[in-house]
Amino acid sequence: MSKRRVVITGLGCITALGESADGVFAALCDGKSGISPIESFDASIYPVTFGGEIKNFDVSTYLEHREGKRMDRFTQFAVAAAIQAVEDSRLDMSAEDPYRVGSIVGSGIGGIKEIEEQHIKLLSRTPPKVSPFCVPRLMGNAASGNIAIRFGLQGANMGIVSACASGNHAIGEAFCNILANRSDVMVTGGTEAALTPIGLASFCSAKSLSRRNEDPQAASRPFDKDRDGFVLAEGAGILVLEELEHAQKRDAKIYAELLGYGATDDAHHITAPPPDGGGAAKAMELAMSDGGLQPEKVDYINAHGTGTILNDVAESAAIRAVFDDHAYKLAVSSTKSCLGHSLGATGAIELIVCVKVINNSLIPPTINLENQDPQCDPKINFVPLKAQERKVRVAISNSLGFGGHNACLAVAAIEN
Repeated sequence: MSKRRVVITGLGCITALGESADGVFAALCDGKSGISPIESFDASIYPVTFGGEIKNFDVSTYLEHREGKRMDRFTQFAVAAAIQAVEDSRLDMSAEDPYRVGSIVGSGIGGIKEIEEQHIKLLSRTPPKVSPFCVPRLMGNAASGNIAIRFGLQGANMGIVSACASGNHAIGEAFCNILANRSDVMVTGGTEAALTPIGLASFCSAKSLSRRNEDPQAASRPFDKDRDGFVLAEGAGILVLEELEHAQKRDAKIYAELLGYGATDDAHHITAPPPDGGGAAKAMELAMSDGGLQPEKVDYINAHGTGTILNDVAESAAIRAVFDDHAYKLAVSSTKSCLGHSLGATGAIELIVCVKVINNSLIPPTINLENQDPQCDPKINFVPLKAQERKVRVAISNSLGFGGHNACLAVAAIEN
């Protein structure tokens, strides 16, 4: 029996740069920044006052008012992106065996906004009382559960929590589910809405964030020697994965083929990567091995590229270790320079970017990369400042998270 193949047939995206995969990709390639002063709460009392905030998101565009009110913002993003992705795939869910369609969605933090709001109510009421919807809103699996309810999906359903690797882990596990012939279709990705007072305060206290309050759009500077931390963002990316023959039988539009998935842990430190990026390197090697790829077949890497001192050096070392001299023939860019870092959503959004790169032969830039850090190997092409035209057949997406989590996905142009 031949190995099952998994393809991508639907894309959905909610970010600070727009609410569609096409629109977000176009903005990225134009070098636009979605970073701006925070407006959803008073951030003036914090050391950092900006982020990748999604302005004017209207959940009623996607859901009935009552339905949307029962969801935390992170779930609203996920369901909205899932609606986009399923519509894009042109799947008729009523014609599918519901037990062969599932949903796996990652989130690093989940319903933190709900926790904050209900805790305030708890402390201000006598006797203490919170909303009966508190747990259904805050639970980390609320995104995948609500997607299942929306589309009647009765197959495998779960939430993945692995910090900033959550989105890639979710997609990777959905991929494995189809390969194992447990499902034919999976709605999968990542979502996050942690740009809240406690979310911002926590990362400020950890000294993880850039403090360029005077120039927010220049704050996210992956691989630049003047970088000073990442930019906290929010958003969601959802993809429809489908078994190849299943997609072909319904004459689906196929964006790309998901070839491989690698997952490792650094077992080094709860927040810092090892300097040599060994765990990240092994995740890339596993993803390529899973997909039967030699290093020289890879054309593009969407780097984790957070703009923190330690991460960028470690990831550069990992790329050099895995690809040897081919590292200098690759294009590597960090779209976090434009979007900021949406934690558990970021891997899914970045895989969508990889798919669009393959389809458009255009690589979005690492904006703000004005002076490449010598420690980040100056011979690597990090696509500074401007998009680059290039035929890309194979791309990989790296996601590295607190806890030492590393998850890599390999995606390629479809071949018969």
